[in-house]
Amino acid sequence: MMADVTNLHPDQIPGYESGPLAHRPELLDDPLFWPGHLYSCATSEDTEELLLGADSDAALAFHNRMLAPPGWPVFTVPVNEGCQLRVVYRNLKDDAGTDYLLHHPDWERAELLASDDGHFMGPALSWPELTAAADNGLAGGSTTDPHARLLLLLPAFGDAAVPAGAVERLAAALRARTAIDDPDRLAAALLKEQGQCGPVHWTAESGRQVNDGDLSYRNPANDFALPTDRLALVTAALAI
Repeated sequence: MMADVTNLHPDQIPGYESGPLAHRPELLDDPLFWPGHLYSCATSEDTEELLLGADSDAALAFHNRMLAPPGWPVFTVPVNEGCQLRVVYRNLKDDAGTDYLLHHPDWERAELLASDDGHFMGPALSWPELTAAADNGLAGGSTTDPHARLLLLLPAFGDAAVPAGAVERLAAALRARTAIDDPDRLAAALLKEQGQCGPVHWTAESGRQVNDGDLSYRNPANDFALPTDRLALVTAALAI
């Protein structure tokens, strides 16, 4: 069920240079939305075929219509500490992609956690953080449906320690929200490949959840990583 979307999105996200944001929760109810959204998660031809299947032309046409100017589709998932995960489709002609940001109304700027495009940055979320955000039931976002939230945030996920039951959980979401023919096989393939970044290892470091991804803002070893205090804020917001 879609939430009341009144005033969900400001004209701009602080610290994020964007075009005109367009809240589009209705897109999440269309099965054709998901193949395009999850496309970067399929890194082999076999997985791509499982994802697109016979609907590849229709899914591509839907994706192209969605990305037509002027609006930038944006979705929101509320998390802990009054924070919100924002998923923004960056509709730039030569630099299109999907950005995953975390923001709190009191922050001067949103924190970019992942970018799903030709120059992928991430991951942003461990499996426990992903499922916690999907299941928290908090109102005020684009949807309260855990299946839609799981799929919406999946491209920003990476975790080498995927637990037993993860394939079944992802397959249930695919079965509920898409028209994919074999959700069980696709779920297993997506969790094995994990998109452009692949699996990373998560650890607790002085109360902060960090990973070892070469492209992750949550890896303190990277020179572009978030500062220590911001890593702590992100950890608190995404705590399970």
